[in-house]
Amino acid sequence: MSDILNRIVAVKHEEIAAARRKKPLELVRADAESRVLTRDFEGALRQRIARGQPAVIAEIKKASPSKGVLREDFIPADIAQSYAEGDGTLGAACLSVLTDRQFFQGSSDYLKQARASCDLPVLRKDFMVDAYQVFEARAMGADAILLIAACLDDAQMADLEAIARSLHMAVLVEVHDRPELERALKLRTPLVGINNRNLRSFEVSLQTTLSMKADVPADRLLITESGILSRTDVQTMRDADVHAFLVGEAFMRAPEPGLALAELFA
Repeated sequence: MSDILNRIVAVKHEEIAAARRKKPLELVRADAESRVLTRDFEGALRQRIARGQPAVIAEIKKASPSKGVLREDFIPADIAQSYAEGDGTLGAACLSVLTDRQFFQGSSDYLKQARASCDLPVLRKDFMVDAYQVFEARAMGADAILLIAACLDDAQMADLEAIARSLHMAVLVEVHDRPELERALKLRTPLVGINNRNLRSFEVSLQTTLSMKADVPADRLLITESGILSRTDVQTMRDADVHAFLVGEAFMRAPEPGLALAELFA
C-alpha cells in the first residue's frame, strides 16, 4: 500500500472509532436495514450498454489530494440534476459521490442531497475498510459501494461485499494491476473497475485498462476509471469494447457538468 493510501486508511480507522462512539454499530445497522428500496446500479449500466450507449458513472467531487479544490460553486443537488439531464438526450447512468471529508472535502450530506434530487442510482465513493461504513452507506441512501483492492485483503473484501449484498447494494471493486484483478475476481460482484491512475504515483495511463481488459471475464462488467478527458479517449475505449466509464474531474471543472458529459460522450 502506498504512503497516501496508508495515511487515508489510518484516518478512516480513526473516523470509524469516533463514529462508533457517537452512534453505535447496532443503531447504524438498524437504520441501514430499515431502508429496503435500492436503485438498480448494475442494471442502469447494463441497460445503457444494451442500447449501444456509453454507461457513465458521473462523479460529484469537490476536491482531490492531488489537484486541490476542483469546483468552488459546489451544489451537489444541482450537479446531480445536471448529470441526470445531460443535454436532454444523453445523461449519466449512475452517480458517484465522494463522502471522504479529510482528503476530498466530501460529506454524507452531499450523497443525500444528490440522491434526493434525481432518480439515478448512487455509489458511495470512499475508502471502505470496516463493516460500519457499509451499514453507514446504506443508511445514508447509497445504492452501491466501492471496494478498493489496494486497501483491503481478500477476507476483508469478501466480508464487506457480503454485508453490502445483504443490504441489496451493488459493489464496484477497483483494481490497478493484475494481482489486484486476480483477487477481485474471487468476489461475486460483476462490477470491476480498472483505475488508470496509479495511487502510488498519481500518474494516469489509459493503457492500464487496455492492457488488462483481456483478463476480465466476459460475464463481468468492466468500468474504466480516471483519465477520460477527450472524445478520443472515449473512442479508444469503445473501440476496445469498453463501454462503462467513471468520470469526475473533467466534469467538475465545467460550468455545466451535464452538458460537459453529453459533449464528451457524444
